[in-house]
Amino acid sequence: MARIFLNAAAVGGALVLSLWLATPAPALAQPASSAPVVEDDLNPIEDFIVDLDRYLRMTVPVTIDGAGPFRFLVDTGAQATVVTHRVTDRLQLVPSGQALLVAMGSSRMVETVALDGLEFADRRFDGLTAPLLDDRHVGADGILGLDSLQNLRVLMDFRDNRIWVADAHDDRGSGYEIVVRARRKLGHMIITDAQIDGVRTAVIIDTGAANSHGNAALRRRLRARQQDQLLTTDVNGFELRSDLALAGTLRIGGLTMARVPIGYAQSPVFAQLGLDDRPALILGMQNLRVFDRVAIDFADRRILFDLPDGSQSGAIRKQIFFPSRIGT
Repeated sequence: MARIFLNAAAVGGALVLSLWLATPAPALAQPASSAPVVEDDLNPIEDFIVDLDRYLRMTVPVTIDGAGPFRFLVDTGAQATVVTHRVTDRLQLVPSGQALLVAMGSSRMVETVALDGLEFADRRFDGLTAPLLDDRHVGADGILGLDSLQNLRVLMDFRDNRIWVADAHDDRGSGYEIVVRARRKLGHMIITDAQIDGVRTAVIIDTGAANSHGNAALRRRLRARQQDQLLTTDVNGFELRSDLALAGTLRIGGLTMARVPIGYAQSPVFAQLGLDDRPALILGMQNLRVFDRVAIDFADRRILFDLPDGSQSGAIRKQIFFPSRIGT
């Protein structure tokens, strides 16, 4: 799961960068259906055929100063855009600074690069400060974070495995059955009035996360009992152990999700968002994919859901989960 916060604060002269990206270690084979191939040509404000990694996270083609395309994760939980050594080596970019990177389970100083000419969806971004990470821990060439997604709309069609990154007023964002208002904090879209088994919970929609993670406050309120253990690796290569439990229901607006798998671990990312002391959940892709479509509208602070055919009163019961073992 990829979350990135790039703060204005400084520690010892370095920017404080809070990023959490935890991906399950390989355990499952790739989905039976083959992932469509990403085409080299970038069509402005058009849908990209999604390149699915083994954890069903979505990537789109990006160019940097005309080079590429590179495969970048679309991550609505990451504050800053990230590049990997594979990209900087190819483009001969030289590190220009340092930042304290706070990941899901660890923190360390990382190098940053000044990024100009990043292009996707008919947009060009210059003057980005991007942390530099190892590609083996990211699982892609880079990450599109909130600094490049603001004022846009991210639309995911899980039926056809397509993703759009488009203008907020693009007409493909219409016709959704459930519309939920969100609050913006540090660029993140937070649903503040969700309920998990009757407990009011702040929910962060996270397209960079494979699985869903809850904080200690949520676990205490739910009195959640561990049923298994989830092993993940964050962007620093740190192994994070989370206690896995099933929640009975998650209610967001007019929809209900049943049997929701949640991994519980004490993580600094909740404190970064001011959610350390109240129940909070990072909602990852294994839960989002039960919908036909999901759209995140940063301009109007809305999250939109389209339900599968045959769903009754917004009840979604099918859930999937990616168990993991490090090194397998």
